[in-house]
Amino acid sequence: MRIALCQINPTVGALQENCKKIVTWAERAEDQGALVAVFSELAISGYPPRDLLDRPQFVQDNMAAIETLAGALPPNLYVLVGAVHQAALDASARPHNSVAVMHKGHIIQWIHKRLLPAYDVFDEGRYFVAGGKQATLDILGTSIGVSICEDAWNDVAVLGLENRYTVNPIDDLVNDGAKILINVAASPFAISKFRPRTKMLAAIAKRHVRPLVFVNQIGGNDDLIFDGHSAVFGPDGNTWHLAASFAEDMVVTDLGPRKPSSQLPEDECAIKKALVLGIRDYAKKCGFSRAVLGLSGGVDSALCAVLAAEALGPSNVLGVGMSTRHTSEASVTDAMALVANLNIEWRHIDIDTVYTAYERMLASVLDAGLAPKSDATFENVQSRIRGASLMAISNRFGHLVLSTGNKSELAMGYCTLYGDMAGGLAVLSDIPKTMIYRVAEAINREAGQALIPQNILDRPPSAELRPNQRDTDTLPPYDVLDPILEGVVENGMSEAALVSKGYEASIVRKVIQAVSRNEYKRRQMPPGLIVTRKAFGPGRRYPIAQKYKPLTDR
Repeated sequence: MRIALCQINPTVGALQENCKKIVTWAERAEDQGALVAVFSELAISGYPPRDLLDRPQFVQDNMAAIETLAGALPPNLYVLVGAVHQAALDASARPHNSVAVMHKGHIIQWIHKRLLPAYDVFDEGRYFVAGGKQATLDILGTSIGVSICEDAWNDVAVLGLENRYTVNPIDDLVNDGAKILINVAASPFAISKFRPRTKMLAAIAKRHVRPLVFVNQIGGNDDLIFDGHSAVFGPDGNTWHLAASFAEDMVVTDLGPRKPSSQLPEDECAIKKALVLGIRDYAKKCGFSRAVLGLSGGVDSALCAVLAAEALGPSNVLGVGMSTRHTSEASVTDAMALVANLNIEWRHIDIDTVYTAYERMLASVLDAGLAPKSDATFENVQSRIRGASLMAISNRFGHLVLSTGNKSELAMGYCTLYGDMAGGLAVLSDIPKTMIYRVAEAINREAGQALIPQNILDRPPSAELRPNQRDTDTLPPYDVLDPILEGVVENGMSEAALVSKGYEASIVRKVIQAVSRNEYKRRQMPPGLIVTRKAFGPGRRYPIAQKYKPLTDR
């Protein structure tokens, strides 16, 4: 049986556009002799449609699009497409997350998702009703077991994880006679997830001694990035076919063993590809063609500029230097060297006159009280002047403002509301500082040159908001800070647990307090591209006004 794995990039809500793309790829599949073409989860609506599903008209339009699509597909091809399904068009009834099986102009079977994830970025129970036990799909006498994304996430013991569910849809399909397993998915990328996911799916295929076809969405939708890596796993537990990473692709297979022509990328390469795709799709799907960002001469803005130039094209990226009396000559020189390497547009603004005006204007108010004069007030003023300048450029020319703060800074509150946090997309908000350097170095290795000038990588990081400032004046060294942050933010570890691992108690306490204290800031940041197990954003819903302290830490 020849099956085409159609790994496409749908746009959320673009029903007609998505259906047109599905027809095009189905025709390609038929041209390559496929009998079955498989598309990803909710390919018609795009994933995740979120509260669009609360609009009855959206669900009705989705159902109408499905009916039209069935008649437009090659009639002799069996097409499996992820879609929202509502049997009775009743605004009070929640729909199913489903797969429509189409053949000869008709929908011949509906298959509903059984396991609805409600953790991290997922909230499917808010929108969908779970399906019951599903019948297998019969195609020319071959029994096929079709599942949808989370339905396959039962065999997590192979990953050392705890199973969340009491039913196993894959086991049920096999017990009902399925000879081929197909899983359609919209499984978001995370650096800690994309390799284990492959390992888990391969283990399922081996345990059941059946080929498993996995078709995943690619693309960026708001803060989520989907990596693709659609694959065929053989009954021997090997990967027989592997689709491209972070790109649309089609794999046509007769379900026979072969060495895959591609392989999973290294972590730094995967992060780079994910962020490039995230920028490109966020801009395109939101109607932006150009981006602007501040170039400080530091590594964060340099990396962001490289990613933006690759995502949008160098001619569509504007870097702006905004110097004050505290900006070193090396910072300006390094920023201009980066601009020359990338061939992006460059503008320089001397904001010191505005900064001086703020000092004069606020002196009588700020000096009237008893507050210390050595605080960060005027450091933040500089940052806010820069944020306002970038937003002015955005307003005039329609550029998307990219904010460049990293996860380490955002975790600790080492960032300025309405300053460096201003923008339309927080590109690096889920990348710890130490990973920033690893990705930057990987980019230079791949380019075969110091695309990001070596001086930027070598200089101690500094916000340059006061004389001789270094990040370590305020923060622990990043090689100490980042592992603690991973423990706190991604793994939910307590102070006691971290101290037991050898971290200094005073530093751990400072980090935990800062993470909690700065939740209000992070709630106001732009959408941030997600690449780790736990990002600041919709998958981490901590209250702002809270004072919980574990008993063991008191």
